[in-house]
Amino acid sequence: MSLYVKISVKNKGRHGSAQNAHADKSAPAPWVLLKMKNKRNTKARIVSAAWKLFYEQGYEDTTIEEIIDESGTSKGSFYHYFEGKDALLGSLADLFDEKYLELKEREEMSGDSFHVLLFLNRELFSMIENSIDPDLLTRLYSTQLITKGPKQLLDHNRVYYKLLRAIISAGQEKGEITDAMTVGDIVRYYAMCERGLIYDWCLSGGNYSLRDYAAEVMPMFLNDLFEK
Repeated sequence: MSLYVKISVKNKGRHGSAQNAHADKSAPAPWVLLKMKNKRNTKARIVSAAWKLFYEQGYEDTTIEEIIDESGTSKGSFYHYFEGKDALLGSLADLFDEKYLELKEREEMSGDSFHVLLFLNRELFSMIENSIDPDLLTRLYSTQLITKGPKQLLDHNRVYYKLLRAIISAGQEKGEITDAMTVGDIVRYYAMCERGLIYDWCLSGGNYSLRDYAAEVMPMFLNDLFEK
């Protein structure tokens, strides 16, 4: 069993377009994963229902009442966790982290750190292509830029950042990754690269395969960090 499987982490639409042709449709949708793992968690049920409806019928056409009905919760519960529908956009980080929790159990996590990082990137970007409307991602990035409160995407207590720190630290210990930079700096560098790829995909309206483009770019980026 790999180090990445053992690490302890806290578990805190309407598209079927051409750009999704390469996505892995056999994997469970992210809202399914969230629902399975948090059956008794009211907030998780609301988040799961919301993203399911956003994908199936679009953000603008989804009402709070539909989210409440789909989640089997109440109006009081909804407003206990969220000020309104827009506040749910910030919960996308929770769906991403659920995906990472699933991926860290996979056999591919036992490889060298270079291929593990490429595996995580490929699987997450496949999920985004197959399950998330680019317009919603654009809206999320916009709210993160203007918010004066906590920025969920930059929360270093997320599963994402914990997993990256474990992978990169292990890579340095094995002599795979350069030690000329700190673990924290490499994590920040890697996360910035992923956000940049997603940002460009959003600017382009999702008109190309995010996963396939990242498969070309990420190895070039990682080559600078790995020992020759």
